[in-house]
Amino acid sequence: MASVMGTEEILRLTVAALMARTGERQTDLAAGIGQAQTQVSRKQSGRAHWSLEDVDLLAAHYRLHPLDLLAGPTHAAGVLHGSVSSLQPAGAPSLPAATERPAPAVTVFLDKAANTLAPLERERPGPAAALIRTGRTPSAPVQSERPAAVPPAGPCVLCGQPAEHELDGFPQHLTAEECAAAVAAAGTPQASAPAAEEVPAPVAPVAPVGPPAPVAEPPVAPAVDSEPTPAAGPAPLAAQTAPAPVAPERADSQPAVSTPVVPVVKPEPQRTAPGYASGTLVEQITDRVHDVLAECGGDVDAAQAALIKTAIPDVMTFLKASRVGGRYEHSEFPPTQEILRKKSQKGADEIWEGRPKWRNAELFSAAKKGTQIQVTALDMNAAYLSAMKAWLPIGQLREDTSGVHDPKKAGVHLITPADWDHPDLPNPLGNRVAPGELWVSESTLRLLFDCARQDLTDAPVIHRSLVSGASEALLEKLRRALAESRKTALAEGDELTVAYVKAMYSKFVSTIGESSANREIRRPDWMHIIRAKAFANLWMKAHKAHKAGLQVVEISGTDELHVAGDWRSVFPEGRDLNQVKEKTTYVLGGKR
Repeated sequence: MASVMGTEEILRLTVAALMARTGERQTDLAAGIGQAQTQVSRKQSGRAHWSLEDVDLLAAHYRLHPLDLLAGPTHAAGVLHGSVSSLQPAGAPSLPAATERPAPAVTVFLDKAANTLAPLERERPGPAAALIRTGRTPSAPVQSERPAAVPPAGPCVLCGQPAEHELDGFPQHLTAEECAAAVAAAGTPQASAPAAEEVPAPVAPVAPVGPPAPVAEPPVAPAVDSEPTPAAGPAPLAAQTAPAPVAPERADSQPAVSTPVVPVVKPEPQRTAPGYASGTLVEQITDRVHDVLAECGGDVDAAQAALIKTAIPDVMTFLKASRVGGRYEHSEFPPTQEILRKKSQKGADEIWEGRPKWRNAELFSAAKKGTQIQVTALDMNAAYLSAMKAWLPIGQLREDTSGVHDPKKAGVHLITPADWDHPDLPNPLGNRVAPGELWVSESTLRLLFDCARQDLTDAPVIHRSLVSGASEALLEKLRRALAESRKTALAEGDELTVAYVKAMYSKFVSTIGESSANREIRRPDWMHIIRAKAFANLWMKAHKAHKAGLQVVEISGTDELHVAGDWRSVFPEGRDLNQVKEKTTYVLGGKR
């Protein structure tokens, strides 16, 4: 007995058919329904489900009734095309049809691929826009989209190539494989393009024009193997792959009406927001979560334990994938300088990271005398993930005794810091009280120079440096992929992925030094720089609050800032990387 296709599978095929018919990509569809491209990809691949709310969004995007979407790809494409009646129930609120839409404003531009002028519809993809993406060029006769009688063979409604079968009275290939084979066999658009040697005449002002009138479909000549004439030459590659869009035909077959145009100009390309991260890397993270969840039989707790256990090898795999195509190769096991070596198994090396641990002595003194202050403890989101955007040395550290900081290099530095005379602000060096020289990482040194530029203190004196050529984007692709996966997971309530991402970036930072848990890299300089960057970011949050008029009460750890005042006027609230969240509130001078 043949298996029956499920409703959701039919919907996926329908969405794929409509995307092919309108020439949309997943990014276009995602923008049209207000979702991320990764969400659409997961739903189309079966890793996530299309909801009933999604059906309504898809129907509104394609201006179809939801029942038309669920009736299958042939019916939906026919309704979109105008050859099949909608299943909209009698008495239901009418949906805007293609024939009811006003004629779109048309801008004439020079189509370099076809060496001719073509009108461009400046409107989001829809039924009318679907007629644009049929592979025709203005230089060829425009075929009627709704012939009086459908011939036994005609252009497929999904791919536009000739089909030998009819479904519901409409030409169509029976499978997606047939569509792909037909497109591959065609090679070039059916409409003829100008010869390669033709040169377009100088562009002159164009009078208002209307949509081209439909003409009879030309007879199809039998295929004959013939060589091209020497004079014609090969068609331009752009003309083979990107046919020029044309103005849509009026579905009601009314006489053409002139539409307003503007002078002949080449419009700016349609720009979309740049992708926040590599889609491939984000999908790899998502697939990893789904694979482990499936292996655990849907047990979220078991899947979380398994993912956290493999977080270190997984994040190293993603790091290597993010570096494919990079401009340079970083050193994973450079010789370790003596100051970066631990003095004992549980000891520390000589680098001071500037970990903050500070309280406002004046406010605490006033609280002891009876003054009560309302305090809010704020929590910074994914502090180490944000800190991965730091200046990191690429190769082996080399000694530099010039005493001059080169902003294109990074490493560790032996300095003498200047005095700090701001009792209402924490010292950017953290809770260090011992005077004299100390080794600091690149992030701390850059923070001290930034404080000097703002006249908060004098610049530190550099005695010796161990540096290499550096880049701030060394981990940027990995950081963005983790941040995008975290953001999507938070929006979808996917705490499993949130925990997995947190385990990856936190374990990455803590094990890239002299840790036996990660045997694929040994960069203690990176570890100190990233951790110091997290502390520097926290200090900058405190400084921002101070400049905005808030009282900085306490700062500690990697991500905790206590302030008094209206903090929401200074920081956005939420769980994204550029936001903060309220941890607790208490009264200083009273009981916590």
